[in-house]
Amino acid sequence: MSRTFGVTRRRAVAAALAVAVLAPLTAACGSGDDSSGAEGRTTLKVLAAASLTDVFAKAADAYHKEHPDVTVKFSFAGSQQLAAQVNQDFPADALVTADTRTMDGLHGKTGAPQIIAKNRLVIATAEGNPKHITGLKDLASTNKLKVVLAAPAVPVGRYSKKVLDRQDITVQPVSQEQDVRGVLSKVELGEADAGIVYATDAMTAPDKVDAVQVPDEQNAIAEYPAATLKVSQHAKEADAFVKWLGGAPAQKLLRDAGFQKP
Repeated sequence: MSRTFGVTRRRAVAAALAVAVLAPLTAACGSGDDSSGAEGRTTLKVLAAASLTDVFAKAADAYHKEHPDVTVKFSFAGSQQLAAQVNQDFPADALVTADTRTMDGLHGKTGAPQIIAKNRLVIATAEGNPKHITGLKDLASTNKLKVVLAAPAVPVGRYSKKVLDRQDITVQPVSQEQDVRGVLSKVELGEADAGIVYATDAMTAPDKVDAVQVPDEQNAIAEYPAATLKVSQHAKEADAFVKWLGGAPAQKLLRDAGFQKP
């Protein structure tokens, strides 16, 4: 074999390998830059109150089945933490809080909010209610119970303070949590005898906590507004999702989870 033939053959092989490597990369580029994500799907980022964690996991699946080109991903936290993210222009598409006060404080950052659900307070106790708690009066500091509440900045914390103040009940909590799931966890773990949570949160742990009902005349009703965010890069899809939350499929999921009609 001549040297010239060997060099030519090696160059031909190299060229063939280059084509083989570049071909799939060219195909992967498709029709150009697609900001909506892989396979042409839009991923919506939704900031949501911690009390919606379980039901929104089901909502994400239901929405994707109806809208296969859209994937919804949630970030759950206390509403006050979500508001802080929105004020910092965190890249997200929609927001759902556990109170109207937090949403109203974000005027100019969101679209027009709509109420998608309501909730009410209960007293969460250890399974079997070993301390025999019957109502709010039993949470008074003079009764030496270990009570955990949400911090005053958290919607459920404000609601809790409201109902306790209305009954002239003073509680000295062993801790103040940053969201309702923190309160529930303390009771589940036995670090507190009782805590005030939403009815829907107590329903998520039926084998670990009992729920003592608070009478309507003593209770507070939480309203959950949902809105698109002005920073959204997918305004049309975000608006469609927020509207879907008020529709029959989402409302059934919320009712099944214990939330009340808006």
